[in-house]
Amino acid sequence: MRGLISLILCAIGASVVEGTRVQAANKHLSELGTLKAKSLPKFLTNNPLPSGYPWGDRTASNTNPKDAPSTGVTRHYDFTISRGELAPDGYLKKSGILINGQFPGPMIEANWGDFIEVKVTNNITGPEEGTSLHWHGMLQSGTPWYDGVPSVSQCPIAPGGSFTYRFQASVYGTSWYHSHYSAQAAGGLFGALVVYGPSHVSYDEDVGPILLADWFHKDYFNIVQNIMSTNQSLWANPSDNTLINGRMPYNCSLVKDGTPCGNASYSQFKFTTGKTYRLRLINSGAAGMEYFSIDGHQLTISAIDLVDIVPYNVTVVTLGVGQRTDVLFTPNSNGTAKAIWMRTLQSGKYCQRAANPEGRAIILLNGAPEGSIPTTTAWPPPVDDGTCKNEPLENSVPYYVETLPEPSVTYTIVINSIINATGHQQYTMNGYPFMADYNDPLLLLANEKNYSYPYNPEWNVINFDRNTSMRVVIWNNNTGPHPMHIHGHDMYVLYDGNEAWNGTIVNPQNPQRRDTHNLRPHGWMVMQYNADNPGVWPFHCHIAWHLSMGLYVNLMENPQEISQYEIPMVMKQTCDDWDQYSSTHVVEQIDSGV
Repeated sequence: MRGLISLILCAIGASVVEGTRVQAANKHLSELGTLKAKSLPKFLTNNPLPSGYPWGDRTASNTNPKDAPSTGVTRHYDFTISRGELAPDGYLKKSGILINGQFPGPMIEANWGDFIEVKVTNNITGPEEGTSLHWHGMLQSGTPWYDGVPSVSQCPIAPGGSFTYRFQASVYGTSWYHSHYSAQAAGGLFGALVVYGPSHVSYDEDVGPILLADWFHKDYFNIVQNIMSTNQSLWANPSDNTLINGRMPYNCSLVKDGTPCGNASYSQFKFTTGKTYRLRLINSGAAGMEYFSIDGHQLTISAIDLVDIVPYNVTVVTLGVGQRTDVLFTPNSNGTAKAIWMRTLQSGKYCQRAANPEGRAIILLNGAPEGSIPTTTAWPPPVDDGTCKNEPLENSVPYYVETLPEPSVTYTIVINSIINATGHQQYTMNGYPFMADYNDPLLLLANEKNYSYPYNPEWNVINFDRNTSMRVVIWNNNTGPHPMHIHGHDMYVLYDGNEAWNGTIVNPQNPQRRDTHNLRPHGWMVMQYNADNPGVWPFHCHIAWHLSMGLYVNLMENPQEISQYEIPMVMKQTCDDWDQYSSTHVVEQIDSGV
């Protein structure tokens, strides 16, 4: 009997310790998704101009959104990146990556035209890793070295080192930042970035960012090891859960390996019927398409990525990885529900599998008590036709009109998946998978007038030289979808379909613009961008695992102007620091590196 009591006490003690570890890990969760989260203002109020707005009399209709004002203000942030235990869904993940000890990372806020300055300190240990941060959708006009892509715009930030990014918020709207070092972002290294600017729609309250993300219980490096393995049985890595603002309870009865699990909560929001709310949706995940909805309510889409559009209504919002959509939501008084479900669903035959494909959050109406559990019914899910496509191009009409220029060149890119001679799966763009060289950033080489890169085709550089507007036709010759993201620009999306392009352009007088667009499995898309930002700009799939396998190309524009840049000395110092670190430590680069 004494032995049995001892075993019971030991079991209780172990359970208490495990629960304590989960509770401690939950302290790393940010206030996003809690009732402590504050609504966002119309703009930051410490630098208004005489008209009352930091951007003066500029409006969404009378000013090109890329023609930023000069506010003379710099917003300062200080980030320390480290490793820590995380349990956003209750399952204890031992090796999450945090910013200032929290997940998701702190929100960055600025007014249109402000400068943003972020000091990043790399305190990642156990093991050490390099790192970098990319400011998704920020154009980096005149500052391409701060784009945050190791091997392209900079060397990685070495362990123990610091690096300060400084760039203008030259466009406004909803975006995010994330690591661009291997698949680190899948470990939790991301956060929201909001730039306040003119609004072409009316609303009562800005709820702020709603981050939608697939979540993996394995460490990101273990997943990369699996997908880069020659063992094909390890290539499929479905996500374990789907989070809304870093929260969604996991079904702990599924845990079979003894990992502590429990004490998770839903994200919650308080709304009042009849008021209109702005929701800033961000797919900050690694691989999954997200289909967002609110039970029983239509949503009005008002912006995609960083482009205001003519508003239109939907019941379900589609977001590929990296995409953002601003929506307006007006809770109605129909029925007697005091609480309703907010949902995001990972769905689709080829669009990423998930053990728990649905993430949910609780909307409390009109003062309903905290902890109320909704009983509302979801909208029918999207028809799964296997295409993982965005909304039809004709639906998203930019509010500010830009006429499509004639292209000075048309270029075709073919995407293939291959198994190479060593048995590893790779993605290629025009025959080559990308492989980063952390010690020789391409932009810095171009600044030294090295434009050809003849000795390493795996750097995948397309030199568009002095062309003024580049039209790119992309054919996806494989079964995977690819949310294609361009750096340094937004792109005109001219065509998106299952058939080869026949030359027809959707809305040629004012085509859709965005920085990330879903390329269908075995599908085609046509995009165009203007050479108004000299640099070496990545164009890649935003699915972390596809990127790890090399689905990436660099677009060089106006190399002669790149050579005229006066690049800050800190870029060379960062490379010197990385060179020194990598000469004395083994850098285990098992994937493309970005």
